[in-house]
Amino acid sequence: MTTTQADGYRRRIELNGSWQFVTDPDESGRDGNWYDGGESWPDRAEPVEVPHAWQEREAYREYTGTAWYRRTVDLKGTIDETDRMARALVRFGAVDYEATVWVNGTEVGSNRGGYLPFAVDATDALVDGENEIVVEATDPADISEIPHGKQGEPWYQRVSGIWQDVTLEFVPASRVETVRATPDLEDDSVNLEIDTTVGEAAGADLPVDDVTATVTVAREESGAEAATAATTLDADGSASIAVSLDDPDYWTPETPALYDVRVELERDGTVRDRYEEYFGMRSVEARDGRVYLNGEPYPIRGALEQGYYPKTLYRPFGDDCFEDEVRTAKELGFNLLRKHIKPAHPDFLEQADRLGLLVWEEPANPTVHSERSKREVREQLEGLIERDYNRPSVVVWSIYNEEWGIGNPQGLDVETSLWVDEEKQEYLAALYEETKAADPTRLVCDNSGWAHVATDLNDYHRYFVSPDRADAWADDLDRIVEDPADNYAAAETDPRDAPAIISEFGTWGLCDASAIEEYYGERPPWFDYEFLEEGLKRPDGYRDRFDETALSEAFNDFRELMEAWQRRQLRSNADVIEQMRAHEGIAGYVITEFSDIEWEFNGILDYRRESKAFAEEFARVNAPVAVQLEFESRTVREDEPIAADAVVVNDTTDRLEAELSWTAAGESGRRTVAVNAASAVRAEDLVTVDAPAVDGTIETVTVTVEFGDARTDEPVTVVSRSEFPESVGGSVYVENESLRNELDRRGATVTDRLDDSVAVAVVGETTDAVLEYARSGGDVLLVAGRDDSVTDSSVFEYGDLPEDESWNLVASLLYTVDDRLERLLGPVPGWELDGLYPYAVAAVTEDDDVGVGYVEGWLANPSAAIATRDYGEGTVRVCTFRVADAYGDHPTATALLDELLAGRLESSAGR
Repeated sequence: MTTTQADGYRRRIELNGSWQFVTDPDESGRDGNWYDGGESWPDRAEPVEVPHAWQEREAYREYTGTAWYRRTVDLKGTIDETDRMARALVRFGAVDYEATVWVNGTEVGSNRGGYLPFAVDATDALVDGENEIVVEATDPADISEIPHGKQGEPWYQRVSGIWQDVTLEFVPASRVETVRATPDLEDDSVNLEIDTTVGEAAGADLPVDDVTATVTVAREESGAEAATAATTLDADGSASIAVSLDDPDYWTPETPALYDVRVELERDGTVRDRYEEYFGMRSVEARDGRVYLNGEPYPIRGALEQGYYPKTLYRPFGDDCFEDEVRTAKELGFNLLRKHIKPAHPDFLEQADRLGLLVWEEPANPTVHSERSKREVREQLEGLIERDYNRPSVVVWSIYNEEWGIGNPQGLDVETSLWVDEEKQEYLAALYEETKAADPTRLVCDNSGWAHVATDLNDYHRYFVSPDRADAWADDLDRIVEDPADNYAAAETDPRDAPAIISEFGTWGLCDASAIEEYYGERPPWFDYEFLEEGLKRPDGYRDRFDETALSEAFNDFRELMEAWQRRQLRSNADVIEQMRAHEGIAGYVITEFSDIEWEFNGILDYRRESKAFAEEFARVNAPVAVQLEFESRTVREDEPIAADAVVVNDTTDRLEAELSWTAAGESGRRTVAVNAASAVRAEDLVTVDAPAVDGTIETVTVTVEFGDARTDEPVTVVSRSEFPESVGGSVYVENESLRNELDRRGATVTDRLDDSVAVAVVGETTDAVLEYARSGGDVLLVAGRDDSVTDSSVFEYGDLPEDESWNLVASLLYTVDDRLERLLGPVPGWELDGLYPYAVAAVTEDDDVGVGYVEGWLANPSAAIATRDYGEGTVRVCTFRVADAYGDHPTATALLDELLAGRLESSAGR
């Protein structure tokens, strides 16, 4: 037990530490008087360290229902009976979900809601000596109407119990309850709204007429007094006073200046209570498609952060956890974290305030839309605003996310979509207005992601993988900017005025699973949640899947796979971010996500908050000042020009002017470029250099561009101008006339007749004649065109890959198994296949020869983009990369098809 004596007016005793804990599956605790200190508890009661969630212990991970906590506190000689220390409050940071509190057998209060603080008045129940505090906590199995965030199916671990701090605080009966600080940057003042218990609280001893509230505002860093003022209280015990500040320091993430405010209640020249708080002079607004901080345009570079931790779940797993999070976020270039689907921990917000980081907050969501769930969302939002009103870091409130708890993203029979339900739209618009009225100092997002009705931010959740879908992502960004109203179910606010923010996007990058298991010291409990999709989301068995698939042929071990996947994650996220930063109509972004969470490995950090391999490179892409390259083509033939524009992005408040320099293939150049604050400038035709000769089939040229401290290194694939490989043992049958003509032009012996002279047949589908040819010992190459997928299922079954946005696709990996193909494509294909990525993959068996494999998530759904299957006496090789229509035009398509043909022709010669 720790006692904190801040001053002579308030005293706090910490009640964290060892409590007795017992579950109550039969709900017999009340009948058994477990709240009474004279009653014994069941023998299975055990000590736990509060705060805690009972799911932290293996025995209770699946338990839902009621549990009890109790502890004693010795107050002998510590209770001050004077009028300055007359009330005793037991304060809880958060208890999930419903809590009832007894002190010495007397019920002193209850609360419902799992995320926000509450206090109960225990004054009359305490004694001068040993006191017993008992808490009954209930978290029911059915949480569909309860705001619960991502607890349980289909996401993460449930969280129940006393999971934030507990304190016993002695306070005056007549006291300051809250102070709301509302900055006004127009006249450099702050309006302070003061609520007190004077004149109305039970036991309050001060009449309103005799009390003065004296306010002192001081710069926190120096302690220098900035202003002081005094006011009398209104009849209800409240007061409002505007305090002018001379040349105040404004709060920003770059300069997180804070002010302390002290309010003293005074009567007859005697101070009866002293209350202290802090705030920041900060404004935020959205207009003309941009976010403004303190009146200046402020591009958002954010990350989703869900506040789950290994072993401790909602609780920080170390004393410096939140400070480290904020510092790491800033080091990675972020200026905002979106605390996803549950109120942020108050200790995190304090670090964000003090170190400088914007926060986007949102309440936890229920599942269904009912009168109860609506009421509880509203109450939680009100409590969230009350708790965090003075936190300058908090700049956005969301109300709902992706219709969870208001629409029907789950496909429930009992729900309707927000897109079509006018009653729900009207409800949401009204709640938006209520939220704006309760807190006019922040932006409000009604339904993050889509189906907006009334909102300050037009935000989108868009999951594109690049370069696989780089062109589709570019088209999507254009559509977003050109037609913002398309993201609205009803336009109660102007879509053209709201900044467009991509508030969810990202690509997965496999984590170091062995290190995670070592951290737990056992198999993590989330490895095999029953509700997780087998393989894709469920890690259990991932080692066996590695060994049993072509992954074990492509990579020496799991670590090599992890490193390759993380490099792909960086490549994809970099392009998606760079396209947004170069697009004038996009006001910011929030990547999914800051860290891996349990089974979901799409973080920049892993679940332990350890950096993945690409952290330094990502920080350059995400920096306030960054330089990008936009190539005419990422793949060229030797002696063709490598040509690129450069884009300099400046998210700072200063105009920058510096030399933009480049180097590539032994050449270099430079150009002076100026870029205004919070804007980007394009240096057209900055890079022009002839690609070098290639020794072999393919080489990579790195183009480096620098602008001050900003730098980027981008690869360009250079492909040789080699002739068509010599045919061995016969001609090539080609059904596609244009492809046949191009092969002929390149020197292949081609035919449109399928007979015994044919060494390999190149087709888009398998006719009876083609299949008979294969059965008789022929080799068939089944290829996809640029504008369509392989759909023929005579030999292989196929899984479709979406042509644009796809959560599964960003969780996938294409990898090269065949050594000859790896020389062309690398271990994980990249920009050399831009424009050729498949719209389908072939299902494979252990008997198939995989050339380029495909997996999703935790090594699930093994498939292939290139694979060979025996068929009768011959073979059928499939290539779902869209090379047929690009052959002769696209250098990699040409080299890849040549390699596939050469491999088949050589095989036929050896039979």
